[in-house]
Parts: sequence; C-alpha cells; structure tokens
Amino acid sequence: MDKDTILKMLKEQKVAYLRLWFTDILGQNKNVEVPSSQFAKALDGQILFDGSSIEGFSRIEESDMILVPDYNSFIIFPWDTYGGKVARLICDIHNPDGTPFAGCPRTILKNVCHEAKSMGYIMNAGPEAEFFLLEKNDAGEIQAKSHDAGSYFDLTPLDKGEDARRAIVQALESIGFEVEAAHHEVAMGQHEIDFKYADAVTTADNIATFKFIVRKIALDFGLHATFMPKPIYGINGSGMHTHQSLFDLDGNNVFYDKNAKWQISKIGLQYIGGLLTHARAFTAITNPLINSYKRLVPGFEAPTHLAWSEQNRSPLIRVPARHGIGTRAELRSPDPACNPYLALAATLAAGLDGIKNHANPGEPVNRNIYRMSQRERAKLKIKSLPSNLQEAINLMERSKLMRQTLGEHTFHNYVSAKQDEWNRYIKQVHPCELDWYLTRY
Repeated sequence: MDKDTILKMLKEQKVAYLRLWFTDILGQNKNVEVPSSQFAKALDGQILFDGSSIEGFSRIEESDMILVPDYNSFIIFPWDTYGGKVARLICDIHNPDGTPFAGCPRTILKNVCHEAKSMGYIMNAGPEAEFFLLEKNDAGEIQAKSHDAGSYFDLTPLDKGEDARRAIVQALESIGFEVEAAHHEVAMGQHEIDFKYADAVTTADNIATFKFIVRKIALDFGLHATFMPKPIYGINGSGMHTHQSLFDLDGNNVFYDKNAKWQISKIGLQYIGGLLTHARAFTAITNPLINSYKRLVPGFEAPTHLAWSEQNRSPLIRVPARHGIGTRAELRSPDPACNPYLALAATLAAGLDGIKNHANPGEPVNRNIYRMSQRERAKLKIKSLPSNLQEAINLMERSKLMRQTLGEHTFHNYVSAKQDEWNRYIKQVHPCELDWYLTRY
C-alpha cells in the first residue's frame, strides 16, 4: 500500500472519515478521526494530538504527539455510519521532532522484533481470544449474566449468540481476516473466534481490530461483548492463549527438529525455558487487571503453575501435537484484557533471553498438575504464577528484562498505573464483604 493507492480507494469507495488509530499503554483503542478534506495531510503524518490526555503518554508541558500511519494497516469498515463510510489506519506515535515516542506500545513491540531479526528470527503468533456476550436490561444497563445456557461447541437453542458470532466472522473476513474457526466456549455466554497466525506486529494489530469489531457487532445485536477475564463468578473466565513460534529469515520454523526428542529443537526448548524463567515477571503485562487473577485459580482450566507439556493442558505452556511448520509453544496464561503490543513484546523478549542464556525448561510434565499436592509440585520444582496484581507488580518491578523491554518511560508509567489500580481496589468495600460480615459481626 502507498499514499496514492489509499487516496484512490478512499475516493472510489466514497469514504467520509478516516480514523487514525493507536493504543495507550493499557491497551485501550484510541483514535483521531479526520474528514475527507484532511486525508492527504493524515497520510503524510501531519496530524497532531494531545498526548497529555492519554494514559502513560506525555506530561502537560510536552504534550503534542504526531500520528504516523502504517499504510499496510488500511481497512474500510464494512458498514455505513452517519455521513458515510469510515476507514482506518493504525499509527505509530512520534515526538514533534519526528523521532519515535518511547511510550508507543507498537514501537516497543517493533523494537523487540528488530532484536529478534538481528538474531535471525521472525516471531509468528496466533491468539485465541475468548469473550462473553452479555445481556442488557430494559434500561440499557449491562447485566453481568449470560444470555444463554450453552457450553463447549453447543448450538441453537442453547447457544443464543450464533447469529451475532456469524456477523462478527463476516465483518472480520470482509476486512481481510482469515478466520479459522468460531464456536461457543465452555462457559455460558462465552465465545471464541480464531484467526490465522501472523508476524507479531500484525497479530497485535489484529487483536486490537478484533476486539473493536466484536464489541461493535455485539452492540448491533443489543448485546454487550466484554473481554474482562472473569465477569461472572463460578464459571470459567476468558483467556487469550497465545501460540508462538520463531521462523528463520528463509521461512523455516526453527522450533522443529524431526530428529530431536519430542521433535522440538534446542532453540525451541530454550525459548520455552525463557518463557518459564520470566513468566512471573511478565504476568502483570499479560494479565493486567485485578480481575485477571480471579481467572488464574485452580478448577477452571486456567494455568496457575510454571511447567510445560506436549500432552496436557494443565501447565503454563503446551506444545500442540502438530509438528513441522506448525511446531509452536502455546502460552496459556494471557487474557484478552492485556495490551497486545506489550504482551507480545514481553513474551518475545523472554523467549529470546532464554535462547541467549541457553535456558533449560526441564522435562515436560505430562501429569495433571491441578491434581498434584503442594509437596509433589515442590519436589518437581514447579513454581506458581502470582496470585494477585500486587504480587505481579512487585515481580515485574524486580525484572531487569521487563524494564529494558518496555523502556524507562513505559515501565514507570505502567507500574504506576497498575499500582494505583491496586491501591484503589483495596480501599473499596465489596458487596461480598457486606454479605459475609455485616450481620455476623
């Protein structure tokens, strides 16, 4: 894609507005929208915005930021809005002098990808982002309850989200997604739509786009789509299992070795070892909410222990049975509330560090870790993920690798935002406390 091609498409498709899209450090989609009179200016990267208004961006005295569009991210949304069609370009954030802004999550991921490429690798990633479709009451208020009684792979009448899910798939395919599967998940009202893997930056762009499309189509059906990890007590939460692999510059999967034990190469095992070594430190990024740790508890198929396996789904990392070009490590802890750019940057950095330092992941654990006693896990030296956001923040703060990967600006602002979230949480009096204690004490 180039400027002239995009301008021609905008004119031919009678696009009225162009969204210049970016994310803040917490992973929230943001945009500056310009009318047709400003299209050329926007494509030249001449649109400014106030960075002081965005979480983790700039101080008041240095607030102007420039939106630099990535032409290859251009799409036209498959619906008309008031005034006409709307298109989208994902942007990197630059300083007024044209230099990349240190707090841009997309640039942070690009930096780690450049490091991988200098080592001869390209990361490919494929996410499995789960979400809930929830009802609204007559007043339009969102209800934290399911609108159906479906479970794994159910269909009508148990799955009442079929039509909305199909509409989401159609919208995704119309803008270039290759959707591989869509189905009802294990919990009531929970769904999953899987799309094809891509390089790390494209995958992060796709996750951001996916979340926007899902929520927009859900609104069209009178529903609310949430990527909150655990919106309903007592049922499974939503994860975003992230399949990761490294390819060399000739397109060969370097995780595969047909002659090696488990058919996993030394590089693949070292990458897994890096993920296990740094998992506790990057959990505050891959699982960023207080609510994230309501999902990471035993009994709901979410990983809580640091181990790997090529057979079962209870450890943190699973190597699926498909080998060859499909050899990959499935990191099962991330949830869809994470900033996809920072999550992929942190996990790729961990894997690369494992390769640099020849990390040994140990033998695969093919027993069900959920059923092991604490003594059995201790004997196998199986550690656990952080149990709450405060513990995760503390572990992240002690990590030189996470600080180096995010850079001082983003590291400081991210930790500060998460610490503030925790501090506000512990001061609250929650409904369950009133239920448990108000009449008893």
